[in-house]
Amino acid sequence: MSRIAIPTREAAPAASQPLLDAVNKQLGVVPNLFRLVSLSPAVLQGYIGLNGALTKVLDVRTRERIALAVAQVNGCDYCLSAHTYLGLNLAKIDGAEIALNRQGASSDPKAAAAVGFAVAVARAHGKVSDADIEAVKAAGFSDAQIVEIVAVVAENVLTNFVNNVAETDIDFPIVRAADEG
Repeated sequence: MSRIAIPTREAAPAASQPLLDAVNKQLGVVPNLFRLVSLSPAVLQGYIGLNGALTKVLDVRTRERIALAVAQVNGCDYCLSAHTYLGLNLAKIDGAEIALNRQGASSDPKAAAAVGFAVAVARAHGKVSDADIEAVKAAGFSDAQIVEIVAVVAENVLTNFVNNVAETDIDFPIVRAADEG
């Protein structure tokens, strides 16, 4: 059971309710993460804004690969569960590739560079080496895309930390970080 009560739409603050309605309209469901974050309308608005902006950068497969890798680094079962589901069903990433992504790797060389860099950013709290920067650039990522990778890492760190603090009830098929992919 979640350590922080997850409100229903009706129990969420009034300022959060239209945002939750928009999530429901877009996804057809409101995942527990969104309802949990709705406890703070400002955080919900900020998260939805960042999430929406980042759907315009990189590609969905790269973003999902990064989400899987960062969730594994941070031991976030909720996000591993959500992004395994999204990876399989939205991004059409196969199970073998998802297992590699969780290990900070990929069967695709360019994706491997992005995922490896994302893991370095997460593990080093952003204090990556010159070699880390050179490797992601050598794979064909621009300076702008490097900033975008960092932003996707940061977005996922936010949700990983919220879910780890709350021990959010998982509303996707369950995947555990301890089962190392």
